[in-house]
Amino acid sequence: MPKKFKRVPTELGERPVGRLLWQYALPAIIAMTATSLYNIVDRAFIGHCVGKQALAGLAATFPFMNLGAAFGAMVGVGASTVISVRLGQKDYRTAQQVLGNSIVLNLILGTLFSVVFLIWLDPVLLVFGASEATLPYAREYMEIILAFNVVVHSYLGLNNIMRAAGHPRTAMLCTLMTVVINAVLDPLFILVFDMGIRGVAVATVISQMAALAVVSSLFCRKDELLRFKRGIYGLRLDIVRQTLSIGMAPFLLNSCACLVVLLINQGMLRYGGDDAVGAYSIVNSVIFFFLMIVIGLNQGMQPIVGYNWGARLDDRVWRCLWLTIAAATGVTFMGFLVGEFVPRLPALVFTTDEEVIRLATRGFRLCVSILPFVGAQMVISNFFQSIGHAGKSIFLSVSRQMLFLIPGLIVLPRYLGLDGVWLSIPIADLISVFFAAGMLWWTVRKYAHNT
Repeated sequence: MPKKFKRVPTELGERPVGRLLWQYALPAIIAMTATSLYNIVDRAFIGHCVGKQALAGLAATFPFMNLGAAFGAMVGVGASTVISVRLGQKDYRTAQQVLGNSIVLNLILGTLFSVVFLIWLDPVLLVFGASEATLPYAREYMEIILAFNVVVHSYLGLNNIMRAAGHPRTAMLCTLMTVVINAVLDPLFILVFDMGIRGVAVATVISQMAALAVVSSLFCRKDELLRFKRGIYGLRLDIVRQTLSIGMAPFLLNSCACLVVLLINQGMLRYGGDDAVGAYSIVNSVIFFFLMIVIGLNQGMQPIVGYNWGARLDDRVWRCLWLTIAAATGVTFMGFLVGEFVPRLPALVFTTDEEVIRLATRGFRLCVSILPFVGAQMVISNFFQSIGHAGKSIFLSVSRQMLFLIPGLIVLPRYLGLDGVWLSIPIADLISVFFAAGMLWWTVRKYAHNT
């Protein structure tokens, strides 16, 4: 190992797996939880201070956010996975070049995304579930978000790479910083400066810019193995291909989520009006809080599994997987308890409108019925991505939405109305859990037999 570098994360192949998972996952969980909280804070301020139509308008931006996250994850997650495997193989030069290539890719994709969607913003928002009444709110929010989309892409990409480079705590602190800044600026821009939903967007952008500055400063340090320097920014076809192929799984997952949220918004609007769209915004926010904790577990698992897979330490790989599945199942079970037994309580955080609360309460109980099993499915999909089995990860990522959820969203509402829209979600979850379990069972048998 080069002695001049202080931060080559060889501990991933040496320390006890349980402690490593805790060490790497806890900062990511705190960061993801904080991200969920600041999304909840945004929506709570909008619901109480701007109104329920603004809350419904924000729901129409969810497909945009999913699609933006798709491009960011394709580069960020793909690059961090390649870097983890290369560090496990002690191929430090390639790992460095992956960092440079990821920066250039994020700049290109982030700029193109902004330009294309700013041109056709209104028609796209109407397709995504905005009505004539909620369109102005959705437009005001997205104009600012899209104008600074490159900042968000760059920050999220580098934040992923920080964990692979051995800085899970710093990644967590940067995300916490965005939450604190956002929480402080929201009331300032909404209540003091009377900026409405635009104030929420401005607060989000400023918080992301501050975090990007901190992350960038870390990669400028000379004692880091992965750092900004000349000669790493020229795109290499092999690196780009590998990064995008591994990142294709989260890209397709988020892209399909964009299509799914579009169909859900359209179904809510058709069978329940703007109030149902607002109710879905509430339900989605609360369930996403628990799923973000699972994503944090996955982010903690990813560098450990990737490094040990590259180093051929199979026992450590499987132990990390089982521990992560157990933890994720516990988290989603807690979400199930909240949604089934106290669904009205979280709805009150967002609004005092009784009709929206009634719809959200009904939606909670239906949506979380299969939630205890969803955590395991998410971990298994991320596991295949972490070991470079992009095809399996892509299938698991896409099948839930494209094969199971979308047909349900098309068929069930015709017979069950608004309940059909809600029920499509747990039914798709249940089927996808069986597929994930079967693919994992086959993989474990295959590698156990080979060893």
